[in-house]
Amino acid sequence: MKIILKEDVQGLGYKDDVVEVKDGYGRNYLIPQGKAVVATPSALKVLAENQRQRAHKLAKIKADAEALAATLEGVSLTIGAKTSATGTIFGSVNAIQIAEALEKLGHNIDRKAIELKKAVKEVGNYTATINLHKEVCVEIPFEVVAE
Repeated sequence: MKIILKEDVQGLGYKDDVVEVKDGYGRNYLIPQGKAVVATPSALKVLAENQRQRAHKLAKIKADAEALAATLEGVSLTIGAKTSATGTIFGSVNAIQIAEALEKLGHNIDRKAIELKKAVKEVGNYTATINLHKEVCVEIPFEVVAE
């Protein structure tokens, strides 16, 4: 029996894959659970159209992410933090503070997209990675200075 998967099924395939399964597995488990539909000619046409439209949308999202990455190239930040006499920060610099510094420069970046490789607990130069798309990421250098 040929079916179209509506979601990822471990050991069988990924969403929108057309796979061949035994009749009982498809009829008694996959279809009633909503994990698959029968691969009729009309369902295959709908699948092809959905994949075409999704590819167009994903291409636009990736192009927007690349344009934003181009505007972020060359940006460097300076973040002030309260420090002790030895240069150790009270607390740490995190993604929220980097997102706020970028927002002051006119770049609206979600804090969840900002990744720090290690905790920033001292004054110095660091690098943050901003994941704009699964294939597009930008590294932003920033300096932590004492206030």
